[in-house]
Amino acid sequence: MNSTALLLIDVQNGMFHRGSSVYQDARLLYNLKKITASAKSERIPVYYIQHETIGKHLKRNTVDWQLHPFFTIERDDEVIYKTTPDAFHLTRLEEKLYSKNIDHLVISGIQTELCVDSTCRSAYNKGFSISLIEDAHSTWDTSLLNAKKIIQHHNQTLQWFANTISTDQFVDRLR
Repeated sequence: MNSTALLLIDVQNGMFHRGSSVYQDARLLYNLKKITASAKSERIPVYYIQHETIGKHLKRNTVDWQLHPFFTIERDDEVIYKTTPDAFHLTRLEEKLYSKNIDHLVISGIQTELCVDSTCRSAYNKGFSISLIEDAHSTWDTSLLNAKKIIQHHNQTLQWFANTISTDQFVDRLR
């Protein structure tokens, strides 16, 4: 096996509210769109991961819960619904990946220190090789660290589990 899939984690409307959007939202959306278009042009399967927080702002079937309008689910795309930070936990993601003989994941999306981190580590523990797109995941400032530092920290820390590459490196490798 040496088959790749792209995971776009939690790229949902609720993450992009004016005034409380994720760090560098426009750049993030641009990079996510670029890697998605490149993946699709090379017939790399795309998995949209959607988070649901029961009774909160990402409640299923609400506007906030829906994918950002920059992204359109196409016939060959997969959608995985989750309720925890780990896209594998209590979902059919692993089963769907194995059914397509996928052994390499390209990970991107939101929220760097929660869902991106948890999914990256879980994928590693399940034996997948991983490429983390270092400029295609984001988060918000916290009281301890700003978003830029959180992203930098996780890009460095997650090198234990993933090969970190830029959007441009990913796109160039597909050419």
